[in-house]
Amino acid sequence: MTPGVVLLTGASGYVGSRLRAALEARGVRLRCMAREPRLLAPHVAAATEVVRGDALDPASLGPALQNVATAYYLIHSMASGRAFEEHDRAAARNFGAAARAAGVRRIIYLGGLGHGPGLSPHLASRQETGRLLRESGVPVIELRASVIIGSGSASFELVRGLVDRLPVMTTPRWVSTEAQPIAIEDVIEYLVLALDLPEEESRIYEIGGADRSSYRDLMREYADRRGLKRWLIRLPFLTPRLSSLWLRFVTPLYASVGRELIEGVRNPSVVEDPSALRDFPLQPRGMREAITRALANEDAEMAATRWNDVRAVPPSWGGVRFGSRLVDSRSLRVDASPAAAFAAIRSI
Repeated sequence: MTPGVVLLTGASGYVGSRLRAALEARGVRLRCMAREPRLLAPHVAAATEVVRGDALDPASLGPALQNVATAYYLIHSMASGRAFEEHDRAAARNFGAAARAAGVRRIIYLGGLGHGPGLSPHLASRQETGRLLRESGVPVIELRASVIIGSGSASFELVRGLVDRLPVMTTPRWVSTEAQPIAIEDVIEYLVLALDLPEEESRIYEIGGADRSSYRDLMREYADRRGLKRWLIRLPFLTPRLSSLWLRFVTPLYASVGRELIEGVRNPSVVEDPSALRDFPLQPRGMREAITRALANEDAEMAATRWNDVRAVPPSWGGVRFGSRLVDSRSLRVDASPAAAFAAIRSI
């Protein structure tokens, strides 16, 4: 394992929070970089250091990278709106330059897997980020992941939102695009094991699960695990852009991120280079096991990995928003029978 301090960026995100726990369990000398350290600090182990840093603020990166041997780069701006590509580009350049100036020996980066011409803006940006980090001169281990399956992941919650809400789905042709879904547990294991790789030149690894499948397969498998009967009717004239517009009415909590995901599913995301299976002592799970585990652990995993999204909501709402869930608590006494009161709830 690489000696010295390990810096983790994105430590409060979906992947980062799980990776943080795995690195702490391994006894790594861990430093987490956050824009708001006071929000992250109560949730880390006693030995974990939390420092302020923002990849879009170059002056903040030098102190965060001091004495760092390996840095995990888990930063993206997909939810920031139309300017996410510019933000990603600036962040990667700033971080790469600061890492080189600080003498960082390696960057481990989680990107996106996609092949073929005309990559979506999201996938193109993820792969451009890896290229910009490499251009800094610091060796980069880039893990390009296919669809990530885990409770709380954007792709999985997109499938959940569609299947839970729609007994009949008119599906566009992009749902048949081939992918290689990978369990979040396996993504974390790849990221941890990357610390043990020899410090050599930059490498790109394509990582996916044991099965090749499509979003259609994911929807059907999710429905089976839930005991739901669903009908999928293909309408080939529905483009990804039209689908993304329709998506906001079905899964509004994921509309901003889901739009970019939908644009990306037109690109196949299957593993063509099997070198990850050769260089990592890991056999990834299949799609069915990944979905089963996500459903079995969903409440605990949602609580463990989405705490960082706690935000105040208007007092009139009487609740607190946790990531993609709204936890609402209030009481009101009314002169009605339980059946009459519950009838209003049933009508929602």
